[in-house]
Amino acid sequence: MGGLDAIRQCNFLNWLREERQSRKLILFIVFVALLLDNMLLTVVVPIIPSYLYNLDESTAVVVKNNTLSQPGAPGSFNSIVSLYDNTVRTSGSNSTVRSADLVTTAPTTTAAPTQNSSDCPRSSSTLLNENVKVGMLFASKATVQLITNPFIGPLTNRIGYQLPIFVGFCIMFLSTIMFAFSSSYALLFLARSFQGVGSSCSSVAGMGMLASVYTDDEERGHAIGIALGGLALGVLVGPPFGSVMYDFVGKTAPFLILAFLAVFDGALQLFVLQPTKVEPETQKGTPLLTLMKDPYILIAAGAICFGNMAIAMMEPTLPIWMMETMCARKWQLGVAFLPASISYLIGTNIFGTMAHKMGRWLCALIGITVVGISVICVPFAKDIYGLIIPNFGVGFAIGMVDSSMMPIMGYLVDLRHVSVYGSVYAIADVAFCMGFALGPSIGGSIAENIGFPWLMTIIGIVDIFFAPLCLFLRNPPGQEEKVAILMDTNCSVKTRSYYTQGTHYQGDDMDPEYDDYD
Repeated sequence: MGGLDAIRQCNFLNWLREERQSRKLILFIVFVALLLDNMLLTVVVPIIPSYLYNLDESTAVVVKNNTLSQPGAPGSFNSIVSLYDNTVRTSGSNSTVRSADLVTTAPTTTAAPTQNSSDCPRSSSTLLNENVKVGMLFASKATVQLITNPFIGPLTNRIGYQLPIFVGFCIMFLSTIMFAFSSSYALLFLARSFQGVGSSCSSVAGMGMLASVYTDDEERGHAIGIALGGLALGVLVGPPFGSVMYDFVGKTAPFLILAFLAVFDGALQLFVLQPTKVEPETQKGTPLLTLMKDPYILIAAGAICFGNMAIAMMEPTLPIWMMETMCARKWQLGVAFLPASISYLIGTNIFGTMAHKMGRWLCALIGITVVGISVICVPFAKDIYGLIIPNFGVGFAIGMVDSSMMPIMGYLVDLRHVSVYGSVYAIADVAFCMGFALGPSIGGSIAENIGFPWLMTIIGIVDIFFAPLCLFLRNPPGQEEKVAILMDTNCSVKTRSYYTQGTHYQGDDMDPEYDDYD
């Protein structure tokens, strides 16, 4: 009993109870949830291609050995090597040949040494076949998440955000354990798919929770930018962490560490969010189908989809291309994504605040254009150092797109629909997942058939052609009755429209029950 009393009197736990309604603490929880989700998402990027290739090679060697060990047909000649002398006896004849003679009569041609020759794949055909398998495995998570999102969005409107985000943690923990101990393609595929359900709960509920507590449009953009920093940090740490741990410790180690961090996040959610409480929204949100018919929401969702599709196509195909053309070592497969991850972290933090000043439509337009140009430049790299600049451009530009389009989703709902955010962030997550579902699955097939350089050229051109559509988000029209409500001084929601002359404020200050952001 004394130990329990000491835990109850712990200053940290008391502080957590007192700060349950703090927006900063809620922001931290969402930050950690997105961090763990995206670390698990990207830690497999350098591990899976190499692991499956080695698994397939080992299987092929076993099958080959079993075939060779089978007795030959009558009259066939089989070489038998004696362990006691250096002679080779050929069955079916009385001849005996010295192995030294065999060595001297062997061809004396010597292959020129290549850089990292020990790291070069032994079978290029097997390596190319991995494109489709790895692409389908990576796409499975996003595909399941895509299917789950339309159900999670309306569900959060009915039961609140606390329970779904905690359920997402539980599923993510189980998926991490499955990854650690799976040793076949089928189990890895199941673990990746299972992760999609947890990601759907965490991302939709997390973003909706932030939009509901940060009602000012500028602060909402800043808060979502910080939360996306957690996503960026997960993308940043995941590939190099996974590749280094896989190369020097083994496949299981990185997933066990992630499982330990997930337990910490779950304990924090239990103390702060109280997931057993059901807190539905006070007003009925706009139906999901109505939001999906809104052309401005579709353009914002399209920007998220095509912006992230570029990096999604690179995840399964770039490591295989590096193994094929650069003879890259295991740790290099993940480190190659490091510039993109660092620049994404920088971009989300800079443009989370700056995008509302320069215009979120302009930020997204520039970002998608830079993504397209950068991915076209990726295949020109001759070694891992040549990937630094184009990958840095890809990550920075995607950070511009995400940090501007995620807040604009909440702004469009405030301006044109009912200010309930679960469904609109389900659409945003659907767009994100479509990029990560179509990207690896289509990208793997394209890379196998016409090559990695053409794959990068195609997605780059698609991004460049999509970018001008962001002009429509420059000044989206609002519904007349909605604008009248927002102009009411008693309205607790404060939004702002971006006109060419300047910033126009709508509504009064935020709900005073929450503490100040700064």
